Amino acid sequence: MTGWRRPAWWSVLLAVAAAALFVRLGVWQLDRAAYKDRLVRRYAAAAVAAPVPFGRVAVAPPADAFPRVAVGGRYLGDRVYLLDNPRHDARGGVEAYVPLALADEQRLLLVDLGFLPGTGNDKPPQLPPLPQGEVRLHGLYLPPPGVGLELGGDALASQAHWPKTTIYLDLGQVAKDLGRPLYPRVLALDADPAAIYQRAHAFDFSSMPPARHRAYAFQWFSFAVAVLVIFAILHRKRRPRRTDDR
Repeated sequence: MTGWRRPAWWSVLLAVAAAALFVRLGVWQLDRAAYKDRLVRRYAAAAVAAPVPFGRVAVAPPADAFPRVAVGGRYLGDRVYLLDNPRHDARGGVEAYVPLALADEQRLLLVDLGFLPGTGNDKPPQLPPLPQGEVRLHGLYLPPPGVGLELGGDALASQAHWPKTTIYLDLGQVAKDLGRPLYPRVLALDADPAAIYQRAHAFDFSSMPPARHRAYAFQWFSFAVAVLVIFAILHRKRRPRRTDDR
């Protein structure tokens, strides 16, 4: 019969520690998936909620919440920023942002007008004119798009004319470029069938949606099982082979 060799104490400790670490990582990934599922539900609920006055959440928006707000102001229509080739469109295109000046406020609110598909060449899409004078807007008050390493530094500072194009939208760079402070989030306008912009604002998890967290959790749990299986195989005592007497 196949038996078991007595393992060294350090091998037991190493196997248990490795398996426990992998299990802990798997549980953490499941917790992250559940957290992001809650964010998705909150985002969906906010999209159909009654708007609240912008002043309630302007400077200190609630954490992990996406209030739908109503705000009035005047577009700075000659200061448009284009986020080049957002991930949600395989054909290429730009997400258009424009600052909104609120009455008696030094801060500017950056408004996400929506997405314009690419034209099939290197030229940006033609931007429709913005309303003149006071406008009343409704939309979700969202965290700005994520930023990354932008080779060459601040791309906005090197451009002399608007609209300015960037591959990352850094609110600090935009504020510096405008010479005025910005509110900490952006206003993603409600969908409007009459607008030329596409405003299907899906919650952006960058590269880590809930399903990917669950896939990583399965991977970590598999590693834990593999450690225990390998430990058992290495310490299994094999029956010696029989040799025929001559």
